[in-house]
Amino acid sequence: MIKTTLKIDGMMCGMCESHINDTIRRDFKIKKVASSHSKGVTEIISDNPLDENALREAIDKTGYKVLDIKAEPYEKKRFSLFGRK
Repeated sequence: MIKTTLKIDGMMCGMCESHINDTIRRDFKIKKVASSHSKGVTEIISDNPLDENALREAIDKTGYKVLDIKAEPYEKKRFSLFGRK
């Protein structure tokens, strides 16, 4: 799994976050997306790497601007009682 982090300029409120999230859900095959207007960040979890140019294009069409994109491997955090004494 891949975690893609976008720095986005122009998000001012919760509706802005929703607009970004809805656009990403509609245009890309993802597992999860969350945005924070106060941090100017959107995080996306997907099975495969996302096309960075397509991400920029989709966000630009909404009126926001992608400042940076960072993709890294993502491992789901698990709680396990195994191995504990």
